[in-house]
Amino acid sequence: MTQRIQIEASVHQSLVPTWNAYTLPEHIVRWNFADVSWHCPSAVNDLCVGGTYRARMEARDQSAGFDFVAEYTEVILHERFTYAFGGRTCTVAFLPEDQATRVRIEFDSDGVYSVELQEQGWMAILNRFKAYAEDSAFVG
Repeated sequence: MTQRIQIEASVHQSLVPTWNAYTLPEHIVRWNFADVSWHCPSAVNDLCVGGTYRARMEARDQSAGFDFVAEYTEVILHERFTYAFGGRTCTVAFLPEDQATRVRIEFDSDGVYSVELQEQGWMAILNRFKAYAEDSAFVG
């Protein structure tokens, strides 16, 4: 049975740079993996309703890999987007805060792995995103 999972992080960066870091392929490849033993060698993002998001995830030792592919069902620029993947959906919202942007992700569990394990994996990626977007070398 599918359960809705929500995670979030406050990114100390203004809205537009946060949005750009999350949605532009040249940034996605720098943060979109849960553990340093993996990486994201390529990403394509056609951010419009009906558009496709595709990110290649691979173990650095090339022992495993997969393509994460989704189709956008809703896009509200600089506010939120929703995409469908494998019979599930995910919504990512960008909420302006005082000198920061809260990124809230809500997604359907996969019904295979525990909710806790899925939450930990998605949160690890979100934390990697936060660190990337807050890095002093990042220019959004």
